[in-house]
Amino acid sequence: MVSHVLSAYGMVIFVGVANCLNQFDMLDTYGLTHIAIKVRDIERSRQFYEMVFGARTMYQNDAFIQLQTPGARDIIVLEKSEEVLYNENGIIHFGFRLKTVMDIDSMVNVISSAGGKIKETGEFVPGEPYIFMYDPDGYEVEVWYEKIPPELKTFN
Repeated sequence: MVSHVLSAYGMVIFVGVANCLNQFDMLDTYGLTHIAIKVRDIERSRQFYEMVFGARTMYQNDAFIQLQTPGARDIIVLEKSEEVLYNENGIIHFGFRLKTVMDIDSMVNVISSAGGKIKETGEFVPGEPYIFMYDPDGYEVEVWYEKIPPELKTFN
């Protein structure tokens, strides 16, 4: 049961929210597993995501290509469109978390040779490097390494 009380500071405090949430079954999913983006040239975009992330084609026709990233069930759908809306529909960026720390300079070279443009590189904190880049259609993509704190190791 969810109840609320008024604190001495005039704020409403909800009591029992965790119990309420456990009463409902959540959908059993693998999490957020795909993104579909509009691109001008599906072949050029396919080559970019293959070269930078090792993605492989699962399905392809004249209108779209569906790629899968290695080691995951993640899908990138590249839909052919003359009108690319990379930031007008609310997508700020999407990202790929690295499994191991990589040499940023090497990644910059791979991204550039695949047709990407580097926006920014750095470290969020020491030992956690990142790159923000633009793919051939102008989508902002982040690549980063993150040390998972021991208390969150079971969370994935």
